[in-house]
Amino acid sequence: MLPTIPFLKKGKREDQSKIFVASRRDFLKLGSLATGGLILGVNFQCAGPKGESVTFAPNVYISISSENEVTLVAHRSEMGTGIRTTLPQIVADELGADWAKIKIVQAEGDEEKYGNQNTDGSFSVRMFYEPMRKAGATARHMLIAAAASEWGVEASGCDAQNGQVVHADSGKQVSFGDLVGRLKDASLPDPEHVKLRDFPNYKLIGKDVPIYDLKDIACGKAVFGADVDLPNMKIAVVKRSPVIGAKVIAYNDKKALAVPGVVQVVKIAGSGFPPGLDKALEGVAVIADNTWSAIKGREALEIEWDLGENQNYNSTQQQAEMLQSTKGKGKIRRERGDFDRAGRSASKTLERTFEAPFYAHATIEPPSAIAHVKEDGSCEVWAPCQHPQWARDAVAAAIGMDVANVRINVTLLGGGFGRKSKPDFVVEAALLSKATNAPVRVQWTREDDLHFDYFHSHSAQRIKATLDSGNNLTGWNHHTVFPAIGSTGSKDELHPSDGEMGLGCVDFPFEVPNIRIESHESTGNTRVGWLRSVSNIHHAFAMHAMMDEIAEARGKDPIENAIELLGEDRDITFQSEMVGGDYGNYGEKIEDYPWNTGRMKNVIRTVEEKSGWSANKAAGKIMGFAAHKSFLTYVACVVMLEKGTDGKTVISDVYYALDCGIAVNTDRIRSQFEGGAQFATSLATTSKITFENGQVQQHNFDTYQIIRMPASPKNIHVHIIESQTKPTGVGEPPVPPFIPALANAMYQMNGTRIYKLPFQV
Repeated sequence: MLPTIPFLKKGKREDQSKIFVASRRDFLKLGSLATGGLILGVNFQCAGPKGESVTFAPNVYISISSENEVTLVAHRSEMGTGIRTTLPQIVADELGADWAKIKIVQAEGDEEKYGNQNTDGSFSVRMFYEPMRKAGATARHMLIAAAASEWGVEASGCDAQNGQVVHADSGKQVSFGDLVGRLKDASLPDPEHVKLRDFPNYKLIGKDVPIYDLKDIACGKAVFGADVDLPNMKIAVVKRSPVIGAKVIAYNDKKALAVPGVVQVVKIAGSGFPPGLDKALEGVAVIADNTWSAIKGREALEIEWDLGENQNYNSTQQQAEMLQSTKGKGKIRRERGDFDRAGRSASKTLERTFEAPFYAHATIEPPSAIAHVKEDGSCEVWAPCQHPQWARDAVAAAIGMDVANVRINVTLLGGGFGRKSKPDFVVEAALLSKATNAPVRVQWTREDDLHFDYFHSHSAQRIKATLDSGNNLTGWNHHTVFPAIGSTGSKDELHPSDGEMGLGCVDFPFEVPNIRIESHESTGNTRVGWLRSVSNIHHAFAMHAMMDEIAEARGKDPIENAIELLGEDRDITFQSEMVGGDYGNYGEKIEDYPWNTGRMKNVIRTVEEKSGWSANKAAGKIMGFAAHKSFLTYVACVVMLEKGTDGKTVISDVYYALDCGIAVNTDRIRSQFEGGAQFATSLATTSKITFENGQVQQHNFDTYQIIRMPASPKNIHVHIIESQTKPTGVGEPPVPPFIPALANAMYQMNGTRIYKLPFQV
């Protein structure tokens, strides 16, 4: 079963407005907050000699104590994006809280209470911008009403600022905490009467706001997955099936149990093949008092394997077969005009192939999870997971427990990139805790992480472009083939899904009269998942490297070529040209988030200006360009290269211009683009996973390379278009245009076109 991820599942995402529908007016204890929506809650707790402490909780995201402590709940997972700061920032701004004094707590995994918690697909802000505003505005409305009633003034003359309600005419002011007790008999306001702030009145939204946990992270106090330490906790490492789908025939644990500190050896029954997205792999776990003993015990295990149907799998061989398949006819996914006729009448034809490898997520923090299956029939988990509800459901299914009895505590994530949305490592911890009757931390090593990832799939593409006698681009035929994410759950999934095709392939935006886009069959022989920007990685590389070559064939500057071919300012829907499928639009209605050529041209012109494109090109600077829309965000990128004093090529400057609608936290947006350029440099130049005999050939960062500091871009300039349109995503959009922009710059540097990833800089 696929989780709720807009670019994977058919249909639109669930309606989050249900969060703000009160199921009753009762006052609920703060401890339970709310089970069905935006519910008023007041909790009376003894605070010692000073009397009662009263807490006002108008919804599941906000509580205000009579001691004037404002607590905001972060219900999405923090992995460096800043979402644990950004969503509470929206609430606080609308509420009128004092940001310097607010407290943020992390929600447990419970989508019935908090709404969608899947921190994936760059959709946290676009999904929850309006709900968070409404949550804050509702609380503000109630606080102002209480103060206005006390003062005998009109509520319209009052506002909430810096944790106080103020009356402008009289100068009266009162802290939020002093109003809490007066809200005991209050009712939720009619949503129609709750007024949101006008955008110019925001003090936090649209500004640089440092991440809430910055100091704790810098000082080593922040708690990541492996930092959780429980009394009597055991440590487990697992010797997993060396080939996906392999089964244990027999094992000898005598030597493992002889290692000091090893207390138990447990077999984990795997899901077989295909392996699924949320199940543990077959393996044998060594459980010990400490990590070192567990690892040494694993080394001493003797296991006889039935390696199964993938034992002869070779990724290089499959890559060649996929490339060969693109010479034939594929399954047509989008069609406009008649490409065959365009080919017959063409004065010039360009035909190129593009290849990209398997990639691992290689998060700096390898997966780890702690589970405690308790005697009372409950299970508590601590894990760095992107999708806590999916983890909760998967744990419940694996150990045969009612999901209501499973609690998921979400720690900080030392990187995610989509890997930690899959809950297999959490399931392992729960299974082993149940087997040992003790809390267990499952710890993956770097080798485990690289060998048993849900890999970004390797791919082969063929693009044929036709030009007429006037050098006009008349035809575009794009063939793509790669093992689909769906193949991890079903052998019948031989073509990429509509969602995967909509990530940089069928959403070819250029005004060309004849377009045909085709996919080809390929089998999945390992675990395939989603990696930061997903199929946009290879599709954008091929599309924009080819467009750069087309510009040269037409005698056009690459930027002018793109501007011309985008055509008139207009909205593109794509759906009328889809063949037997849907254009998913990242799970959003196309009328709400259209593909607008004017916005794309605007970011292109902006990056042209900010990079000094024309002047620098005239001065002999080496520059490459690409522009790509992904996750509903428009991005243009220019990469500048130069030769270092040692003669090596240096990425001296990267220029981004982006339009993500309302830019809620500009500090985090720039950070995501700075990190995205580094991430994409690794994908473009150093990273590659290969399989021989069904087994990954890379083991650690010595063989699976990510860039080191000398190879990283030296200066990254991020220019955010000011906008008040609906916010979109920023975690993934930096990656797709960077890779072709770098490849196009390399062509300018050495005169050789790049058609295969990774390449040497």
